[in-house]
Amino acid sequence: MQPLNLSAHTNVLPSGVSARPNSRVARSRRQPAATVRACAAVADNGTAVEKGLEFQINDVFPPAQPEPVSEAVQAMLDEQGLDYEASGLKYLTNEARERALAKKANKIEKLKNKKGGHNMWGEVHELGQLIRDGKTTWEDLELDDIDLRLKWSGLFHRRKRTPGFFMMRLKVPNGELTAEQARFLGGAVRKYGEKGCLDITTRANIQLRGIPLEDAGDIINGLQDVGLTSVQTGMDNVRNMTGSPIAGLDPHEFVDSRPLCKAIDNMITNHGKGNPELVNLPRKINIGLATTRDDFAHTHINDVGLYAAKDPETGKVGFNVELGGYFSIKRNATSIPGDTWLDVEEVAPYCKAILEVFRDYGQRVSDRQKTRLMWLVEEMGAEKFRQTVSTYIGYDLKPGKHITYDDQWKRRDVLGVHPQRQEGLFWVGACIPVGRLQSDDMDDLAHIAETYGDGTMRMTVEQDVIFPNVPEKNLEAMQQEPIFQRFKINPGNLSRGLVSCTGAQFCGVAIIETKNRAMAVVEKLEQQLDIPEAVRIHWTGCPNSCGQVCMHLCLAQHTGSGANLYQASIDLSTVKTPN
Repeated sequence: MQPLNLSAHTNVLPSGVSARPNSRVARSRRQPAATVRACAAVADNGTAVEKGLEFQINDVFPPAQPEPVSEAVQAMLDEQGLDYEASGLKYLTNEARERALAKKANKIEKLKNKKGGHNMWGEVHELGQLIRDGKTTWEDLELDDIDLRLKWSGLFHRRKRTPGFFMMRLKVPNGELTAEQARFLGGAVRKYGEKGCLDITTRANIQLRGIPLEDAGDIINGLQDVGLTSVQTGMDNVRNMTGSPIAGLDPHEFVDSRPLCKAIDNMITNHGKGNPELVNLPRKINIGLATTRDDFAHTHINDVGLYAAKDPETGKVGFNVELGGYFSIKRNATSIPGDTWLDVEEVAPYCKAILEVFRDYGQRVSDRQKTRLMWLVEEMGAEKFRQTVSTYIGYDLKPGKHITYDDQWKRRDVLGVHPQRQEGLFWVGACIPVGRLQSDDMDDLAHIAETYGDGTMRMTVEQDVIFPNVPEKNLEAMQQEPIFQRFKINPGNLSRGLVSCTGAQFCGVAIIETKNRAMAVVEKLEQQLDIPEAVRIHWTGCPNSCGQVCMHLCLAQHTGSGANLYQASIDLSTVKTPN
């Protein structure tokens, strides 16, 4: 399998489209972009290759020129005694700077004004060296740096549960890992004992646990060596890009989501090095791509959901945009139509433009629960929002397409053994109970990928693992491997739908421990009950709903009582009807 080389691609307009004279694109220098086949990442076996679909992937954009500081903003900086260069204000518009500097701005905005989190990309190495040299300890470092700003480098201090140790969140676009990467991740936490473990997240991502600050810089360097990064994974940044876990394998997909997720991630993070232009959003953003009718990425609970379909008039594959889905303590919202249709080559430029609009127009008020993208979309209205994004992208975006199907589509279960669109090859999905992995497990997963597949694996938003491109002759021996006694290929109908947040073992916000409880409950239920079909059970330990409990059936501790009581709820308003 040949990796897709995206390094030469840059921002271009779709064929036949000219930039508005006053648009940001018209003012920037553009270079030609290479045209690549949609499934170039899988060379000889992609859907788009067989269908003759070609598109341009743009993931390198000209650097933005910061807007000169206005007199009003300079006066506010002077009054508050702030260092503009150290702040996170540089790439905001003056209007956005004024909102961030206003007295009613929330405390996180004030923290970013004082010192932007992107400064920690270099400081994390310096702080680690000071600790190793015995010149300081983590307790002596600035509280806001340790507990908040380090999140811009992917480091989350677990002061309440494991003081002095950090969780490190990565970027794993589309959930795809190589065996080499998996081995590195397992080795990174091996020496930390019980504290050192790994979790697959509900964004098909990986989180490392038990890391002391003095080791963090070396691990970050190691991530870069194997093609991974941890920058811009926390606080007011874009979370991991999600797509289809069976991209490039699926006979029913419209387009391979992997090169698109990678292109968007490269745009956001400057190819993993960090992108200061997009580090000061009003709040976090989730972006998901549904490239099949299954909606494996759950676009309806993403701030930006891109739902693939064929244009009813031309038959060309593109995306309808959905906006505003999210979970929070105060509000759970499913996405609303964004009334925008994107050609495949527009996806990365559109995501860049929408992030810039959110950065420049989003609220930064005292109540951070009202600063997610949905609040801005509702304030503007979908039509005005689309027009504003059009201004940033440089041309008029097309309105959304009305898509209908004659049949009903049942979301597929990707666990088990399934034939791929490539004759003689199969994908094998294994259940990782609640996504919890130990360091040795990563070695075992790498061994399976290299011995029986193509040396890669895919994480899923259900916290499981898929091994692609397994030849039929390897299936019998593969299923006999001891690892599949723990991580079953054909789990029970409750185990296969079990999802859990981190819980109180490591998360200071959680009220209870969730993962071990979830596994124990499901084990007992499967022993006592005959469950004819898969049932999704999502656990969360607090109202933040990191376990995505409002999707289907949820189990969460009732916060109004000190007893271990649980509230089970079915919220049908958040369940998206299959197409």
